[in-house]
Amino acid sequence: MSLTYELFIGLRYTRAKRRNHFISFISMTSMAGIALGVAALIVVLSVMNGFQQELRGRIIGVASHLQISGSDNRLGDWPALARFVKGHPEVRASAPYIMAQGMLSFDQAVQGALVRGVLPEQEDRVADIGKHVKAGHFAALRPGEFGIVLGVDLARMLGAGLGDKVVLMAPQGQFTPTGMVPRLKQFRVVAIFQAGMYEYDATLALIHLDDAAKLYRMGDQVSGLRLKLSNLDLAPQVSRELAQQLSPYGGYYVTDWTEQHANFFRAVQMEKRVMFVILTLIVAVAAFNIVSTLVMAVTDKRADIAILRTLGASPRSIMQIFIVQGALIGVIGTLTGMVGGVLLALNIETIVPFIERLFGIQFLSKDIYYISELPSQLQAGDVAVITLVSLLLSLLATLYPSWRAARIQPAEALRYE
Repeated sequence: MSLTYELFIGLRYTRAKRRNHFISFISMTSMAGIALGVAALIVVLSVMNGFQQELRGRIIGVASHLQISGSDNRLGDWPALARFVKGHPEVRASAPYIMAQGMLSFDQAVQGALVRGVLPEQEDRVADIGKHVKAGHFAALRPGEFGIVLGVDLARMLGAGLGDKVVLMAPQGQFTPTGMVPRLKQFRVVAIFQAGMYEYDATLALIHLDDAAKLYRMGDQVSGLRLKLSNLDLAPQVSRELAQQLSPYGGYYVTDWTEQHANFFRAVQMEKRVMFVILTLIVAVAAFNIVSTLVMAVTDKRADIAILRTLGASPRSIMQIFIVQGALIGVIGTLTGMVGGVLLALNIETIVPFIERLFGIQFLSKDIYYISELPSQLQAGDVAVITLVSLLLSLLATLYPSWRAARIQPAEALRYE
């Protein structure tokens, strides 16, 4: 029952029309600042989550969840290895590959490329290359026909299109009476893909596994196996487990997608943390405006505090009254910002194109950025953390002014009344 009148008076002070309108102005400013800070935090973190999810999807669309390679880029008896790893409950599919470097030429253009030999029917089970094909057909890669699939930017730089014949030069040459001569083979472009990642679109070329084995003289060997898992987030754990199971045999190297692109995802995660800290400081500045509001409110209510003390209110009760008043500002600002931030985050993919059309601008140019649209992925955990941090900062901002109010002596406050 002791909190009843303290809550009532605290709410009354908040609702009352103050004689000092400047206090009301600072209260509204604090509330608006907290709301804007919380909304900005939610929207920015949602956009960064969306970027991370989108880029991860594009990377995994071409790369594999997990990769097992052999020493010296050679792996023998890969069908037996495929059967062995298939026994792991998380492994859904596997596909062999041959990875090598090459030089592509067409007409007068020459470009370096990363050549990957694949089996199309098995490759589709571990990656989404087939879904990214913009022209031609991925299944047109057939053994002995020497077809090639090019990334869209690689094809553009070469000036090659569907049906054109490009020359692939393997760096491993052959000895002739005139010296070392590189191996050359003509390939016909059967498809062009666009993964949306310049790293792949400008450097990756796919050929059939049998053709790659002939060109690079691999025989029955391959470079390794690419695996697809039921849950890609478990890739590091599965990688460790398979590495431990294969360690007695030796000569196997197991890597997962987080290791292959570790620097990239570590940078994104670091940026997310830095943005959280920076925008939290904005919320903190707005929250600590509550200190100014309450200090002036305490000064304005000195006589009221003295009367309450003479009526039997304890210093703790006085402190709770002003904590209620300050906390209410923080709660209203936080909840307003949370609702606004959630609504913006959920509709940002509609709002941003509208702004771009309205002002005739483009925030993310396709020529510069991997992604030309702002993706958004709202996570309940981020919203909960931001809300709790904002409420905690608002509560901390009320403690000092409330403590000062509790120390006011009635005799001193009423001396000149």
